[in-house]
Amino acid sequence: GRKVDKHSTGGVGDKATLVVAPLVAAAGVPVAKLSGRALGHSGGTLDKLEAIAGFQVDLPVERFIDQVRRVGIAIAGQTSDMVPADRVLYALRDATATVDSVPLIASSVMSKKLAAGADAILLDVKSGRGAFIASVPEAEALAQALVRIGTNAGRETVAYVTDMEQPLGRAVGNALEIKEAIETLAGRGPADLEALSLRLGAEMVRLAGHAPVDLRRLLRDGSALHKLAQLIAAQDGDPRVTEDPGRLPVAPVQRPVTARVGGYVARADALEIALAGKALGAGRDRKDAKIDLAVGVVLEKKIGDPVKAGEVLAVIHARSAEAAQNVTERVAAAFTIAGQAQPRALLLRRVTKSGIERLDM
Repeated sequence: GRKVDKHSTGGVGDKATLVVAPLVAAAGVPVAKLSGRALGHSGGTLDKLEAIAGFQVDLPVERFIDQVRRVGIAIAGQTSDMVPADRVLYALRDATATVDSVPLIASSVMSKKLAAGADAILLDVKSGRGAFIASVPEAEALAQALVRIGTNAGRETVAYVTDMEQPLGRAVGNALEIKEAIETLAGRGPADLEALSLRLGAEMVRLAGHAPVDLRRLLRDGSALHKLAQLIAAQDGDPRVTEDPGRLPVAPVQRPVTARVGGYVARADALEIALAGKALGAGRDRKDAKIDLAVGVVLEKKIGDPVKAGEVLAVIHARSAEAAQNVTERVAAAFTIAGQAQPRALLLRRVTKSGIERLDM
């Protein structure tokens, strides 16, 4: 069949790959996913997977290909021999403050996708406070550039623009996000994460040339979760975490952040929450820095939710009471409570070679 690659431009709490990949594989579409690590404030899929005891992200090419054939899914780190020029260019972009240049992002993303041999490409371009790209028009422009490159290279390419003003789902961290992905694969996840995963999953199934599949059923009947367990076992991890997420690393300190006033949540700033997570040790500034897989922030309230004074807005998962104290003010300040607030649309645009479709009407 056609090989489909999914790529997200990165955001906060973006564990969609951890849900979409097993979900699509459970539908019979082979998934060969090359992922990156956390850099800056956005989390990396590989770091999250390493929260699972024993999980190997560095697979030799032969083993990677064999596993996709055998299990139908593999998620591994990109090897240095994949796109050697991109590493050099990335370092230069970092040094010249052009990390957010649209043509350079587009060429970096698409060089990897085309080198990895995908027949069709699905892109999730994030926009808002927690994304590299702050505004929807800029995200649209990047989405169009990505689709144009893919189309010109003879690959069917579809890009979604999705909202990253607030974190995706509720969990921000490594083990915390694996736990949330497991809950979502069991049909018990946050509504926004499930909706995005079902939409991107259906698009991947279509791009692979398969007939439509009832993906929601695969979440409800355990097939998608079973596929995650198979993936974990194939890469030497402990598959029991899928039945018992309590086996994941747990932070010793859990501190609630409460609302000072009642009303509705008007803002849950993804960037501030990500920076709090990073201060706790969940992210990294340098490529070789160590990260703490247990820590992070879990939101109890999202934009549009009603809240009473004294109610919990978020829970900080920290290594120490001092570390929790240090980010409490930052997490509290990430929320704005107003007299009224509407929930935010998550799916904003679908971009194909034919044009831009608005999804948030």
